[in-house]
Amino acid sequence: MPATPAWPPRSTPRLFVETPLALGASVPVEGGQAHYLVSVLRLKAGDPVKLFDDATGEWLGIAASVGKRAVVLDVTQQLRPREPVPDLWLCAAPIKKGRIDWVAEKAAELGVARLVPVLTRRTVVDRLNVERLRAHMIEAAEQCDRTALPDLADPVKLDALLRDWPADRALFFADETGGTSAAAAMAAHLGPAAILIGPEGGFDEAERTAIRAVPRAVGIGLGPRILRAETAAAAAIAVWMSAAGDWQ
Repeated sequence: MPATPAWPPRSTPRLFVETPLALGASVPVEGGQAHYLVSVLRLKAGDPVKLFDDATGEWLGIAASVGKRAVVLDVTQQLRPREPVPDLWLCAAPIKKGRIDWVAEKAAELGVARLVPVLTRRTVVDRLNVERLRAHMIEAAEQCDRTALPDLADPVKLDALLRDWPADRALFFADETGGTSAAAAMAAHLGPAAILIGPEGGFDEAERTAIRAVPRAVGIGLGPRILRAETAAAAAIAVWMSAAGDWQ
């Protein structure tokens, strides 16, 4: 007897939608997403699409109507609830355009709960396209089967970030002058945490002094090699996920 094909097929496209999802809902899809479904994937009426809204999990939508510029998907079942997200923030100084986009993408893939752009004295990027960063996170989540997105905060100056730092959240900052082994420090400080990564030129001495003055701040080292800012961000997230996150 032939095996019953999996439903929905593994090749089913996934889309993030702003519309709240629930059983029986009709979800309109327009603009670039509709173009992708109709012109690129050749979606037809009756075809499945996986949907997630960053709130209720992943759902199965069935194409009820397909036009050149718009698609309507009927939500027929919940495939899984929203995933649990480890309580980790990434506070990162904006860097050059392509690299900060990469940081946002990897933060979404690796399971960061919140991305906070931090403006430092040596930050060379004076304008940050927050909408573009969010688009990169959405694309990463769509491709990696995630049902949750990092919260994307507005850019904040370093002094304001430190002034309002939550008393219950550890602050691991990548200190280019040296610090405790990242793996050891993170294993010793479990619970809500954040990773602070500086710009291409690093923190200046006054900034390092201000960071160290935060009661929960811990300077960490990321090995013997010099890392670019974006590499340091991904490496530090990976170490935290291994020590205290959902890789255990």
